[in-house]
Amino acid sequence: MQIAVLGTGLMGFPMARRLCEAGHTVHAWNRSREKAERLAPHGARIHERAADAVREAEIVVCMLENGPVVSDVLFAQGTADAMRRGTLFIDMASIQPKEARDHAARLAERGIAHVDAPVSGGTVGAENGTLAIMAGGKPEDFERAQPVFQVFGRATHVGPCGAGELAKLANQMIVGITIGAVAEALLLCAKGGADMAKVREAITGGFADSRILQLHGQRMVERDFAPRAKIAVQLKDMRNALATAEEVGFDAPITALFERLYADAAEHGLVDLDHSGLFVELAARNGLR
Repeated sequence: MQIAVLGTGLMGFPMARRLCEAGHTVHAWNRSREKAERLAPHGARIHERAADAVREAEIVVCMLENGPVVSDVLFAQGTADAMRRGTLFIDMASIQPKEARDHAARLAERGIAHVDAPVSGGTVGAENGTLAIMAGGKPEDFERAQPVFQVFGRATHVGPCGAGELAKLANQMIVGITIGAVAEALLLCAKGGADMAKVREAITGGFADSRILQLHGQRMVERDFAPRAKIAVQLKDMRNALATAEEVGFDAPITALFERLYADAAEHGLVDLDHSGLFVELAARNGLR
């Protein structure tokens, strides 16, 4: 198929490369052109403007930074107007559900279908094609997106437009909060004189075990905070979750607490660390290196 990919950063690049490897014709665009140029050796066609990238596409995959950026690229930069009627737009960015519903309605006026399908699994999942994909939209549009989803990982249709973004917010709430729980628990052990690495090993396999303990806990032990998903992104997702909670009249005190912790980490210069770098913020509060 002819597939456009808008946004070829940490996640978008390996996803676009997998589409090339699967035999699709990929039209790539990124605000920083050099990031898109990395796809040229894999057979992708690189475009100067997002509008140019989508003109021939049957499906457009979006991996942009946030809702306002998606809106700007689609409607201020003329990208939506450049799409042919009948095109399927798959927004895999993490944005607010209300933003996804707004985009879907505006695209529908142009005869363009919309599926919101954010992902979980990080850069490792993007590289390996093992992403968890949470999709919202019409069932027929979800089915039409399957050839793309199958390249990226496992997709689940969770409800109407906006439901995919709602599921992603749930995912990010759990991830962000659990990172904090693991960091705080390991740091308590370190402060008390226990071997943090051995504590992590000891509780693995018990009720406290999780992918966060295994992967992010190991990063904390190794002090490896190279960004796979940045604190800046985790903070954005926590704020989107709180905005959505306010919209529907839901009290989310635990998420509010962790939004403040990630905000403090960002204010203290940790914004570009991996989100497991919340460990650094909590360590500093306790006088630990």
